[in-house]
Amino acid sequence: MKLNLKAISEVLSAVKDYLFPYEKISKKFSKINSQDDLTIFIKEKSAFVTQSTLYGYLKTRMGLKQNMMFTDDIFVESVNKAKWNIFSEAVTDLTFYSVSFLNKKYNINNLDPYVMYETILEKEIITGLPKDLCEKYKSKFKEKINSFNIKEYSDKNPFTNSCNALFHWAPIADELKELDKEIVINSIKNKWMLVVADLEKIPVNLK
Repeated sequence: MKLNLKAISEVLSAVKDYLFPYEKISKKFSKINSQDDLTIFIKEKSAFVTQSTLYGYLKTRMGLKQNMMFTDDIFVESVNKAKWNIFSEAVTDLTFYSVSFLNKKYNINNLDPYVMYETILEKEIITGLPKDLCEKYKSKFKEKINSFNIKEYSDKNPFTNSCNALFHWAPIADELKELDKEIVINSIKNKWMLVVADLEKIPVNLK
């Protein structure tokens, strides 16, 4: 079996990030004063949700086998594929949610969701996001903008795409995922609740 050391290193690094307490991540954001600030918030929180739910699910399902599995090339490749697909959907959900929420709470209308989304994904190419996947999700995001309702999005199941992505892309046998579905979906919903709570309490000055 050939070991892909770079891919294994990336996965283990992400697992390490997942082990950091949530408070350590949330302290990075004391205010949002620009679209750039909001873009960073969306990127960091989407990464947090992706890592904590995907790797949390994998660690729970694999148990003591996790170290062995992370040295398997095929498994590592499937984890990375899942990570980037879930992350891309998470950024989609949080970008639309943030724009809708800030419009509703502060009457902010000058944000460009596509510019934020494009900025986040293109910067992730240097950390491993495949270029073709980046272009695929940028195109999907453009299509979704056409049906995006800024006044209603934040109130109507705003994180459905990423919840479904976690369930779909997690490299776990289908028969096991069906047993875990409710728990998996609830786990990512709970993480999004933490992110929403953060956004609600961070001082925002974007007018």
